[in-house]
Amino acid sequence: MNGTELHYVSAGTAGSPVLLVHGFPETWWVFHRLLPLLSGQHRVFAVDLRGFGDSATADAEHTSATAAEDLIERLDLGPVHVTGQDISGPTTFRVAAVRPELVRSYGAIETGLPGFGLETLADVTHGGAWHIGLLAAPGIPEMLLTGRERAFLEEYAFPALCGTPDTFTRDDIDEFARSYARTGAFAGASGLCRSMLTEGDEIRALATRKLGMPVLAVGGGSGEFTSATMRQVATDVSTVLLEGIGHYAALEAPDRLADALMSFYKEVDSAE
Repeated sequence: MNGTELHYVSAGTAGSPVLLVHGFPETWWVFHRLLPLLSGQHRVFAVDLRGFGDSATADAEHTSATAAEDLIERLDLGPVHVTGQDISGPTTFRVAAVRPELVRSYGAIETGLPGFGLETLADVTHGGAWHIGLLAAPGIPEMLLTGRERAFLEEYAFPALCGTPDTFTRDDIDEFARSYARTGAFAGASGLCRSMLTEGDEIRALATRKLGMPVLAVGGGSGEFTSATMRQVATDVSTVLLEGIGHYAALEAPDRLADALMSFYKEVDSAE
């Protein structure tokens, strides 16, 4: 499929299909508490993007456009509720913008878009995250993080962005550390970070024709950042703010997130 193999986990046997797309430093596992909550009413698929988790590794030219093509080839489920978070925002937005007939609704969780402010998250002079630049620099993640994956995740990435104590269990950390310790495991994130810093003009061009499907923008620790972005690129935007959490909504507040998503999906499905 598009020159790669994608790993995914599914749950549920009935209802409209839902595709959940993770960010960084994540894999499908970030949704493992959410899947059973959604699967009673939906067929739910949580995918590992190319270069993440147990999917095939990515090459040095990997971009959000490549990742979007991977997903488009996988979307043989009929129109699907596409829901992405964090750095998968550009990838999932591309799917919705380029192939709207495949997308029943678009959900954006704690994310943004290049050309609409996402690049500012890499600006360390104004409080941005240093790890974005590290990931975007060719060869540097492998040089600095190989053999230190667990420390990077457990001592920096998760506590820095999580707003709820004890969210990450030992099993969670074990699973993420396992997947990021694979050979070439940072290549997917590196490609998405590099393209995030360079594709602003392309995303703005795609957004000149606003998304027409219903959009749900979910904010957590970033507040209104996601909703402010989505209002610029879509015509029908609903918003939810999950207060009292950090960045990892699906792990920190799975029940509240599930309620918001299922209410949104139900409204979209009933309108068809």
